[in-house]
Amino acid sequence: MTTLAGDPLGTHRVLAPKGALPQPAERLDNDLSKVYATEIVVDVQTLNVDAASFRQMEEASGGNPDGVAALVLETVKRRGKQHNPVTGSGGMLLGVVERVGDLAAARGFVPGDRVATLISLSLTPLWLDRVLAVRPASAQLDVVGKAAVFLTAPIARIPTDMPERLVLALLDVAGAAPQVARLCGPGDSVVVLGAGGKSGLLCAAEARRRVGDTGKVIGIESFPAYADDLRALGICDHVATLDARDPLAVRDAVAPLTEGRGADLVLSCVNVPGVELAAILAARDRGKVYYFAMSTSFTAAALGAEGIGRDVDLFIGNGYAHDHAEHTLSLVRGSRPLHDLMQRRYT
Repeated sequence: MTTLAGDPLGTHRVLAPKGALPQPAERLDNDLSKVYATEIVVDVQTLNVDAASFRQMEEASGGNPDGVAALVLETVKRRGKQHNPVTGSGGMLLGVVERVGDLAAARGFVPGDRVATLISLSLTPLWLDRVLAVRPASAQLDVVGKAAVFLTAPIARIPTDMPERLVLALLDVAGAAPQVARLCGPGDSVVVLGAGGKSGLLCAAEARRRVGDTGKVIGIESFPAYADDLRALGICDHVATLDARDPLAVRDAVAPLTEGRGADLVLSCVNVPGVELAAILAARDRGKVYYFAMSTSFTAAALGAEGIGRDVDLFIGNGYAHDHAEHTLSLVRGSRPLHDLMQRRYT
């Protein structure tokens, strides 16, 4: 079997357009019988689809799990990766290492390791034989397939002290909590849009740790059951049950809780479009707005802030931060109520 070198960034897998990197590429080569020294090949068992993508596919298929499976299979067949053509997003995967290229051996992984990829499915060469099950509650699909992980792509072993499905769900949004830790501090007021969802819970929990007793955490959640869960956790000083797509309602809910100033930091974790201006209106002058959700239109955010004369710093969500996997797992390990809630939902 001939072993090829391969580019550390994975450009050797790009079929179209010429010169593109794997994530923005239209098509990748997902023929995993080809052996590259820079790749780790994984036997894929579970896909954890990002919330915006899964919701879009559910809506497109009328809520039929078989329809979601068909859309995933069609996308992978056409693009060589699970890169949702509507939302532009992907997710991540869980599986077992099958093969480690010579140039990737220094990363320390060996065949048989159970791993989760910490990079998007939108840049991961993926071959699927079939979908075994679709799990809407956790946005996960059990599959039979293979994937390639490039030399520069983060990947993590699955810890043994948590259920694998819970670990997969947490690592899918592992970049959220470390970013919150960087952006807020003692005494700050923090608003989390979509605070009852997966990334929202992690952001609210991290904000609670950072702002302390002198700060304030405000959760905005449209789904009543999730809002109740959030209240029961006790990590928010106030929870408002309202739709974040209503910017004036969000503004009016946040203003009296921040003495009319607005929040120091607003985090958008909503998995639907149309919340850009709500996040901006909830922030104080010279405040910070962090868009973690992949459903965000950054054009709408930038032009919206300009159009209403709001001088705020806008941050694009980055799913990667140094040591983000361990940061997020440690956050959940440190809170039994949060751990139990996440385990109940996602396993």
